[in-house]
Amino acid sequence: MNAIKDHAFASDNNSGIHPEILAAIARANRGHVIAYGDDPYTRKAEDTLRNTFGREAEPFFVLTGTGANVLGLASLLQPYHAVICAESAHINVDECGAPERFCNCKLLPVNTTDGKLNPDNILQQLQGFGFEHHVQPKVISISQPTEMGTVYTRDEIESISQLAKKHDLYLHVDGARLANAAVRLNLEFKAFTKDAGIDVLSFGGTKNGMLFGESVIFFRKELAEHFRYIRKQGMQLASKMRFIAIQFDTYITQKIWKANASHANEMAQILYKETEQIPEIQVTQKVETNGIFARIPRKIIAPLQKEYFFYVWDEATNEVRWMTSYDTQPEDIEDFTHFIKELIHQ
Repeated sequence: MNAIKDHAFASDNNSGIHPEILAAIARANRGHVIAYGDDPYTRKAEDTLRNTFGREAEPFFVLTGTGANVLGLASLLQPYHAVICAESAHINVDECGAPERFCNCKLLPVNTTDGKLNPDNILQQLQGFGFEHHVQPKVISISQPTEMGTVYTRDEIESISQLAKKHDLYLHVDGARLANAAVRLNLEFKAFTKDAGIDVLSFGGTKNGMLFGESVIFFRKELAEHFRYIRKQGMQLASKMRFIAIQFDTYITQKIWKANASHANEMAQILYKETEQIPEIQVTQKVETNGIFARIPRKIIAPLQKEYFFYVWDEATNEVRWMTSYDTQPEDIEDFTHFIKELIHQ
């Protein structure tokens, strides 16, 4: 593989570990504690999450984002159930069929222009209730922010929640970048999750400065009743759970989530303003978090990727995705956009 710049724009997943979180992991790496979550670090982190999302919240730590989504959904579904999601949703596009395989369910994707579901487009899939020949919709799953970088307002989430309750459905949220949405909305997490009517949340920090680990948070105790067994059977019960737990505790209590996400979002705005001045580039989505979606000249894609790796979102239209991270710096953006201009005018 060709060498690329130290800082590229492929994914916020590519960034390193925030120094304070790395230091916290080192602090937890002392002595012996009981494995599988029966340790003081995990208990403290669980309490921190309850203080953040509501005392009724039931948090469970898992290893990966896909694991959080799949097992969170599995706790809500029977094999004859279906999940309504955006066509661009991570569970539909980027999890290699894991929800279908491990939940034994069907995904019902909805075509959107901005990655967002709403009551009108959800209604397309709300059919066949009680008809034994038709899969039964049971969960609405949204991403906050969406895969297109757009953000649901609290009112938009509440309207989807009300629709879900009307039809006896659950509302699941993929919150891999939830911190970026919180910064955009200028709200605390609880205000647009538990208080907005969400049932189950996959809460991630790996894209925002953590090493690894995610949390599945239930906002109704009865939904969490059997999750410990689902987690174990789903191969997501971490033995040395203290190293996940202390990351979340540090991430929340030290407000690292907010500082990191604020910076990443700010860098995306700088990148947006710079690229907006290049006539050959067309930004295709609202820049509300830390992602830029843009159509760029086909001739520059390959040479640009050799220096600054990124993903092509839609090959047919030359649409690409650029992601900023908590460690992106203005000079990274300056160098990147300068190189874009050079390539365009060659």
